[in-house]
Amino acid sequence: MYPHSSAAYDRAITVFSPDGRLFQVEYAREAVKRGTTALGIVFDGGGLLATDKGARSKLIRSESIEKIFKIDEHIGAATSGLVADARRIIHHARIEAQRERVAYNNPISVEELTKQVCDLKQMYTQYGGTRPFGTALLILGADNSGVKLFETDPSGAFSGVYAAAIGSGRKDVEAMFEKSYNEKAGLEDSIRLAYKALKSVGGKGTSIDTLEFYYVMAEEAKFKKLPVDELRKILKLKG
Repeated sequence: MYPHSSAAYDRAITVFSPDGRLFQVEYAREAVKRGTTALGIVFDGGGLLATDKGARSKLIRSESIEKIFKIDEHIGAATSGLVADARRIIHHARIEAQRERVAYNNPISVEELTKQVCDLKQMYTQYGGTRPFGTALLILGADNSGVKLFETDPSGAFSGVYAAAIGSGRKDVEAMFEKSYNEKAGLEDSIRLAYKALKSVGGKGTSIDTLEFYYVMAEEAKFKKLPVDELRKILKLKG
């Protein structure tokens, strides 16, 4: 098998190339880059997740497309990449959240849940006969330490962030965040910033009907979907 070529390391099993690269992990990241854009923002007293569901055809029922998932009462996640892979990870995350409640009668912390998710992701990078998950997640929730947002990578790495984006529009959205993000902003200003960012990378096909917003407030610690009517009111859009 091509012992002196990168092709020897470009197969179904994930092994290191001589220069220390894991090609299968890099391909998984490419799958994320081709996914629809999702973003997360932590604001004063809460946080939000927003995504473009990418329903561009009138033949598709937009409500059947899921890109943001509720994991527990206080935690949710936005995904980009292979949706089927994301569902497997979300299922695992929900089980871990419920296990914490059953064992300790407490909601799982956002960071602990993120670690559990990333442990699963990392495991699939080191065994033969498996492949990395082709999806990235933004995990948002509220716990005793406040509102936390984490970005996860197909490799199993994660980082805590104040604002981040995943998917095809990541670079442009994060460039906008670098200029406009304000941690002292409130919910409505953050929604406007998120809408502006998704609209800028989505083009003419992006409308209020293709976007989805969820939020969590520190005091209430409930992960909720923002109703379309309320979103229109905040953005001052006509019905």
